[in-house]
Amino acid sequence: MVQIDLTYLGDLRCEAVHAPSGQKLTTDAPVDNEGRGESFSPTDLLATSLGACMMTIMGIVARRHDVDLAGTRIRVLKGMSADSPRRVARLEVVFTIPHPADHPKRSLLENAAKTCPVHASLHPGVENVLTFDWVG
Repeated sequence: MVQIDLTYLGDLRCEAVHAPSGQKLTTDAPVDNEGRGESFSPTDLLATSLGACMMTIMGIVARRHDVDLAGTRIRVLKGMSADSPRRVARLEVVFTIPHPADHPKRSLLENAAKTCPVHASLHPGVENVLTFDWVG
């Protein structure tokens, strides 16, 4: 298990410390939920985790197959529910991959992204839209 220690700083802000590395990050409540929106919100981190996890798993598979994914970009768009309870309702992930659409490892790499642990952990009620743009 990985330990993450959080401290409430007040004014709807938290500081999280990744115990193994000592790295810190601060969260802030979003403006539409009584915060200042000056940092990632907890739900922003969920969206960030999804994109980073998908890219990491893709990267592992790419490395095993000698595919250079340097320059690949991901945009994650997070939509919150309009009703109660407040929750992440939609995550749209758009990949821009600097390889041609007919790349021989395309299916393998796209499947790797779809099988990342964060994606597998999301509640089935969260709408997931994945787009892979191969632009090389």
